[in-house]
Amino acid sequence: MNRWRQQPIVSGALVIINAIVFVLSTFVNSRLYELGMLDGFRVLVHGEYGRIVWSMFLHADVNHLFSNMIILFFLGSMIEKELGHVKYALLYFLSGIGGGALSILFKMMTNSMVPSVGASGAVFGLDGVLLAMVLLWNERLPNVTPSRVALMILLSLYSGFTGGNIDNAAHIGGLLVGFLGGCVVCFFQRRKRKRIY
Repeated sequence: MNRWRQQPIVSGALVIINAIVFVLSTFVNSRLYELGMLDGFRVLVHGEYGRIVWSMFLHADVNHLFSNMIILFFLGSMIEKELGHVKYALLYFLSGIGGGALSILFKMMTNSMVPSVGASGAVFGLDGVLLAMVLLWNERLPNVTPSRVALMILLSLYSGFTGGNIDNAAHIGGLLVGFLGGCVVCFFQRRKRKRIY
């Protein structure tokens, strides 16, 4: 049972699903973009809330897919090993949903309803979870320090703000939800550990 817990099952499955969806949407049925991209108007006016989740599996091009999946697999594998599959998957999707929600809110406030796609809101959520873990987790994570994680987050945010066609609101939303969710998980983990000892 412990051996399965150590395997990055969820991270690997997410990478595979994202890759399959990219191939299908790019080479088989481009209408998947139309059906799943994060379109604030369709979400708010037509109630197509599923787009907040579906857009997490769509990517603009190979580079977009590759950069998100590399971070998702390696960072995700480390977090999944510590938290377990269910908590990890829950935090990943909550971060993606939080990123999508803030993206729509920002678009509504700025009167800009340009659709967006990508898993980067959820991936930034993993950064937030990792930050919570290095600050609050009972066990030390090898070669991971708060300053290193903070620097990684700052560089990622800087890259987003200086790039073009990037949904920075989704990044920030995912990061905040991931951090808060990570804090909650760490809090309950510490309480559980105190009861044991």
